[in-house]
Amino acid sequence: MLIMMAGLGGIIGVWAVSTLFFALSQNNWQVTELLRSYLVATGAIGEFQTLVDFYSYIKGVEYIICLAFLVAFPAFFKYINRPTEAVANR
Repeated sequence: MLIMMAGLGGIIGVWAVSTLFFALSQNNWQVTELLRSYLVATGAIGEFQTLVDFYSYIKGVEYIICLAFLVAFPAFFKYINRPTEAVANR
């Protein structure tokens, strides 16, 4: 059983290394370009065609930040200004 697991792990390891080398060869052996293409493919970063697209994206992010502030600030204000409790002296 242990030999089968080690063999399967070895096969997966060879597959992973060969996939990495193939991806690097497709990106002219540049690790940063490989990472950039991965981030673009997964949607973590976006490629914008024009400045209008870029500014539209930034405007959407600003709206999300403003919404988070408008929700968090009243809750924080209420937390800070809550009535203090009297502590009994001994």
